[in-house]
Amino acid sequence: MQQSEPVWSVSAVNRALRETIEGAFMPFWMGGEAGSLILHRSGHAYFQLKDDKSQIRACYFGGAAECRRLGIANGSLVEVWGNLSVYEVRGEYQFNIKKIRLAGIGALQQRFDELKRKLDAEGLFSPERKKPIPLLPRKIGVVTSPTGAAVRDFLQIINRRFPDVNVQLFPALVQGPQAAAQVAAGVKFFNRTRSVDVIVVTRGGGSMEDLWPFNEEIVARAVAGSQIPVISAVGHEIDFTICDFAADLRVPTPSAAAELVIGKREEFFARLERAGKDLSSILQLRISNYRNRLERLAGNPVFHEPRRALDVKRQYLDEMELRLLHCAQNHHTRQKHQLEKAWAALNTLNPARQLERGYAMVFSPDSGSVVTTSRIAPGTRLELQFADGKLPVETVER
Repeated sequence: MQQSEPVWSVSAVNRALRETIEGAFMPFWMGGEAGSLILHRSGHAYFQLKDDKSQIRACYFGGAAECRRLGIANGSLVEVWGNLSVYEVRGEYQFNIKKIRLAGIGALQQRFDELKRKLDAEGLFSPERKKPIPLLPRKIGVVTSPTGAAVRDFLQIINRRFPDVNVQLFPALVQGPQAAAQVAAGVKFFNRTRSVDVIVVTRGGGSMEDLWPFNEEIVARAVAGSQIPVISAVGHEIDFTICDFAADLRVPTPSAAAELVIGKREEFFARLERAGKDLSSILQLRISNYRNRLERLAGNPVFHEPRRALDVKRQYLDEMELRLLHCAQNHHTRQKHQLEKAWAALNTLNPARQLERGYAMVFSPDSGSVVTTSRIAPGTRLELQFADGKLPVETVER
């Protein structure tokens, strides 16, 4: 080696490698499995990004909080966006992360955004298409899983507020590849039979993948095309689905759907009472205003002579007061009678009335659902619901 040949320092070599690598690659997305994860107290995140054959060191400056928010742990499949670099201190090349997401979420979000834009452009989400929700529906159709927590929460609130309302359940999967078709079929079933006044499409919360059936086009078009008003109650308050935008009304939870779709019986009576009092107050105020005007006119000297004409007007005013009050009372009575008739009609739909006539309902004690078929294996435990209580039974050989 000649003395004129340059001698590079280790730092110079690493610096040259960093500049070469950073200049050779534009920022890009890379996916793999996170391992050896360290969320440092400095706020940075360090881990190995690997697949079944190779691994690369990854560094996310200031990204520890984001990793915690996304729930990233060892073994998580992630997708990261950034650029290649060299950590000069140790002479190791690494991937500097600028963005991170759980694998698969990005593709789902892209599908969500594309379908939302497409259907919005067609006018499926237009406010003009929204149908009003009936104030006091007599029959409610629910499309959901018959065994999920959503339907239990919904029915508990309905039974507490208006136990005699008729609820019809269309059982459907709410998760998995067949769920979207079954949910759409439920909405179409109620439209075909015209057996309910409002439809509630609901399920509990979950991940984006869990809720994905409610982001499918088949569900959105069935909901938007429904002639019966549809309420969407899918997931939790922070969850939004395509079904929410297509429905006539979106509520944050299944419980909120039950509270909205049917009010408290006492509230209706209280509103009627308040309306009657308001009407009476308005009539009294108008009568008082007319009386004051007449008395002011009567004080004018011009009217001192025709006293008799004033007396006639006063008498007429008194009669009008009595007639108006009578009309207000009659109106109040008619409104109260109509509400009582509606209540009686709802009460006739109460299944308990059928039990009082000697009928019984058969339940499966394991699932709590109604048994509607005679094809039951011998030895099956059942439960008979009578008007005055329940009776456990067991099937036998015929």
